[in-house]
Amino acid sequence: MLGTNNIHPMEELKGHLRQILKVIPPRTEIYYLDYPVHSNGGDLLIMKGTEAFFRDNDIHVRARYSILDCPLSLKVPEGITIVLHGGGNFGDLYPAHQKLRERMIAQHPNHRIVILPQTMFYKSDIELKKTAQVFNRHKDVHFFVRDTLSYDIASKEFQQTNVYLSPDMAHQLWPLKSKSKPTAEMLYFFRKDIEKTQNQVHYESVSGPKATFKDWETLYNRVDRKIIRMITSRLKSGKGSSFARWLWYKYSDRMVHTAIKEFNQYQTITTSRLHGHILACLLDQQNILLDNSYGKNSNYYAAWTKSNPAGRLESNQTSTYNKPTETGKGASTVVLSDGAAL
Repeated sequence: MLGTNNIHPMEELKGHLRQILKVIPPRTEIYYLDYPVHSNGGDLLIMKGTEAFFRDNDIHVRARYSILDCPLSLKVPEGITIVLHGGGNFGDLYPAHQKLRERMIAQHPNHRIVILPQTMFYKSDIELKKTAQVFNRHKDVHFFVRDTLSYDIASKEFQQTNVYLSPDMAHQLWPLKSKSKPTAEMLYFFRKDIEKTQNQVHYESVSGPKATFKDWETLYNRVDRKIIRMITSRLKSGKGSSFARWLWYKYSDRMVHTAIKEFNQYQTITTSRLHGHILACLLDQQNILLDNSYGKNSNYYAAWTKSNPAGRLESNQTSTYNKPTETGKGASTVVLSDGAAL
């Protein structure tokens, strides 16, 4: 399935990530902060895409910290660029991650700080104004956002910040090759957290007793959860944190492979998870996207994946915020940290 100029739409999105090189050029030395340590496969796909982007573009990661082991007063050497993980946790729904970002900006006024593609959402305008005060005191923050609503808000409120529109970092993983043929028709991959909506109820009521419903938390087993708890405990304590970080990168490769294997079993994915949609698109797999509680999914679809015939937005939903955006071109080979092709 090809887009403009016989280039696949997913290849175009991957190429569009190269604009990040304008603020993190090749051979830049960076600290990569707030990488995820949990069982949310969407964040893991973002992390793997981010690390692939660093490798593919000769960006040198000198240190990595998660929210679990990042010091309250992190000392960053002069000349190092601070790069913060992307995703959908910018705002007041996930305050721990937001506080980490704002602390880094406040503590490092002379460092370049880059926030990789995020979706913004604030329930409270007061909290948004507080964040804007922190950002507007810094002269070298570069903020990539994943949809036009976030872009409009950030451009208005963060007047000292360089704001860019960008697809999600997981697109760097294109293409993911399927090694098996589907054996079942449909997987319902639905979120169960604070971003869940009532749109899922319809599918749950008409799907029948044999339908398969999963989410990231049900995709992984008790052993997975036990290992994650062990790794998080080591990172929090600071005892053996280097080993714990190494183990997590290896184990998270396995978790991503598990998600790919699960998706490969089905002809079609119906999902309310943005990265359920993105993973299916990376696999060039038919998928139907439902919105989340605050329009993140429909906004992202309108901005980036609308032109991809493999996916479609659920017919009763439309985005009220975004317009499709132009994309770039690019290609490279992506491997996991264990060297295995994704």
